[in-house]
Amino acid sequence: MAHTFLLEIGLEEIPAHVVTPSSQQLVQKVKNFLEAERLSFEEIKAYSTPRRLAVKVFGLADKQADIEEEAKGPAKKIALDAEGNWSKAAQGFSRGQGCTPDDIFFKELKGVEYAYVKKFIPGRLAKEVLADLKAVVMDLKFPTMMRWADNDFEYVRPIKWLVALLDDEVISFNVLDVETGRTTKGHRFLGETVTLAHADEYPASLESQKVIADAKKREALIVSQIEALAKANDWDIKVDPDLLEEVNNLVEYPTVFAGSFAAKYLAIPDEVLITSMKDHQRFFYVTDKDGKLLPNFVSVRNGDQEYLENVIAGNEKVLTARLEDAEFFYAEDQKQTIADYVERLKKVMFHDKIGTIYEKMERVSLIAEFLGEKLGLSETELADLKRASQIYKFDLVTGMVGEFAELQGVMGEIYARLQGENDAVATAMREEYMPISAEGKLPKTDVGAVLSVADKLDSIQAFFSAGMLPSGSNDPYALRRQALGIVRIAFAKDWALSAPLLRAAIEYAFEKRPDLYKNIAPVKNETPLRDFMIDRVHQLLNDEVRRDILETVIANKENPFVAERKAAQTLADHIEDETFKETIEALTRVGRLAAKMDKEQKGEVDPALFEDEAEQQLHQAVETVAKEFATADLEEKFMALQTLREPISQYFEKIMVMAEDEKIRANRLRELAKIADLTAVFGELDNLNIK
Repeated sequence: MAHTFLLEIGLEEIPAHVVTPSSQQLVQKVKNFLEAERLSFEEIKAYSTPRRLAVKVFGLADKQADIEEEAKGPAKKIALDAEGNWSKAAQGFSRGQGCTPDDIFFKELKGVEYAYVKKFIPGRLAKEVLADLKAVVMDLKFPTMMRWADNDFEYVRPIKWLVALLDDEVISFNVLDVETGRTTKGHRFLGETVTLAHADEYPASLESQKVIADAKKREALIVSQIEALAKANDWDIKVDPDLLEEVNNLVEYPTVFAGSFAAKYLAIPDEVLITSMKDHQRFFYVTDKDGKLLPNFVSVRNGDQEYLENVIAGNEKVLTARLEDAEFFYAEDQKQTIADYVERLKKVMFHDKIGTIYEKMERVSLIAEFLGEKLGLSETELADLKRASQIYKFDLVTGMVGEFAELQGVMGEIYARLQGENDAVATAMREEYMPISAEGKLPKTDVGAVLSVADKLDSIQAFFSAGMLPSGSNDPYALRRQALGIVRIAFAKDWALSAPLLRAAIEYAFEKRPDLYKNIAPVKNETPLRDFMIDRVHQLLNDEVRRDILETVIANKENPFVAERKAAQTLADHIEDETFKETIEALTRVGRLAAKMDKEQKGEVDPALFEDEAEQQLHQAVETVAKEFATADLEEKFMALQTLREPISQYFEKIMVMAEDEKIRANRLRELAKIADLTAVFGELDNLNIK
């Protein structure tokens, strides 16, 4: 007989951003628990609101599956004594398995006979197994944890009630002083306590008490109400997915409503209005059919239609107060020039161990100058980059950004345009912050992209030099995200950014203005910073290619990041080729021998020292490949290296590389080193799994 099981954890209000991942975590942990306990089921459905996390298991088996297994004991020579009697080891082994020595039989494993017994383990009843779910409830992890009362136990919020029902039977366990039962709670203000006779009654019984426990159903209801409002008023309402999820996790019984604000506030930039509504008040903004912002907003109430007009009036009042502030700051900010703001940055600390924001801008300006030239920006772009790098942080000391920190960069662009800066410079003010998240939008313009890379590089270098490296999950200055942003920009722009080039940019700035590096002079050991950047390449490519290919291409830490990605893609494209294995084996053999060459043996290959035709043939083949190698793309380079497979094979059949004659040996190693240098564009081929 199939059963239905309900587990509900009742809590004080959970932060909205925690609800969905916590619900998903609970489903996964219950699934893992049931599978580990051999308790079969058909489906697990999640339920969640700000005050509860719940799962409902459908088609749950009566009992665990019975299992029969073989338990391995001591070797036969230990299990039997010299007379062939059972030893104490054999007796102890069988007793420990709930058997007798008569149950022992022997099986050979890797040439040795061992004692075994067959064990039959009957499955426990579902209700017995489910009592162990206490561990699952207590094992949930949250980004923010708290303690309450005198407990040492930490959880996202205090547990207020627990429901555990197998059909109509309560599964008993407790967490702290909260016992499981069949009683759940309705809406905090509109509902009452609900006693569930059967697990099947959930969530219908809650809905009668103004709680829609199904998050997807709740979300669909919000969307349908928004769409109805939009249709009735001929509006366009952008339903942002992140905002929708957040709002959905703030309510248990949603009622959508519309409010308005004075049209005069439309003179404030749209970005400010949208931020005030969306980020600060969790409102959806409204536009007409042409995309023009309207003096209206849409929000969601945690309740029904009762006294809705009071709720609307209250929300309008709160929004108006915020827009009053925005209007004031917008007007006041325009009374000063960009130069005034830049001057103020001389007194604003970026970090007490690193210096002021003004000093940071001066370092970034030099780094950007170096990178802009190396990456081939035009004279016009370089001029725009220089101007942008000299002022790009000015909006940090404006009143608007002081009140609305989310608008840093955005207000820089707006104010820059108002004060006559050209489009390229103004756009760079905003793009410098991109990407603002691991998967956020990237700069579109080359000027903005270089400025973004330069700023992020300066931050990473400064914190590394000041000894403030990320450790474990601790990354207070978001250095991993900034490094990831640099690599993503390199990929998107197809720029040859590499660890050595970034290092050279820092050294260029340091040589030009060592006074800007008083406490953060570039460290002599560049390995930590270099490896930090390569780790981000690894992170981005981890899902794109096989692990051995990834380890191969990132092993050469001198290559540009984009070249490592292209090398990985090229190897992945050819790994199924018939000749791939032989090609890689030939090239890796060359690499291993070339690594034995001493520094003093380096130099040009001398054909006069060749002793066999195979040497001449390989030399000519290498010269042919090398001639066009520098200008070829990676696909062409791989195809060219494939042509060396046969000459290399013939070479090793006839030539003893490590000849006794020192000159001949060095000459042969130089030939192989030249091939190894060519293959370096693909990393360390030894890491490839070609078995």
